[in-house]
Amino acid sequence: MASGQLSGIMAPDPPTVETMQNTIDQLTIDPKRLYREEVFTDQETGSIRRLTPVDQEGNPDGTRDVQYVGQTQVMTPAGPLPLSFELKGENLGEAAAQFAEAANQAIQEAVEEIKRLQREQQTSIMVPGQGGTPGGGIKL
Repeated sequence: MASGQLSGIMAPDPPTVETMQNTIDQLTIDPKRLYREEVFTDQETGSIRRLTPVDQEGNPDGTRDVQYVGQTQVMTPAGPLPLSFELKGENLGEAAAQFAEAANQAIQEAVEEIKRLQREQQTSIMVPGQGGTPGGGIKL
């Protein structure tokens, strides 16, 4: 039987010093894609990150658009589920105005992804000694 295989099912190979070093070698920051990050919050519902593009000296880069990202979390039986989603808008006020709609969309997408993972888990091949429960124990 080949390394990393168990009864025809590929198991992930454990990381080696070489693969970890390859990953570390690839960790670079592109100086042409830098952003200044600011966080705004209402201290209840969530936060909005404003990502302002900057040049290599940290000055605003007017050739790229400012980006807004909403962040919140919803409570599930398994604990808090962090959500992050893009907010369209020309300014902070416009981004804040669409926070609820974008958060709702992110929640719906997360629910669909959890359901998809549950279906995959239920149809996966159980290998003796692997443990776990069908459906991964996730409940919606």
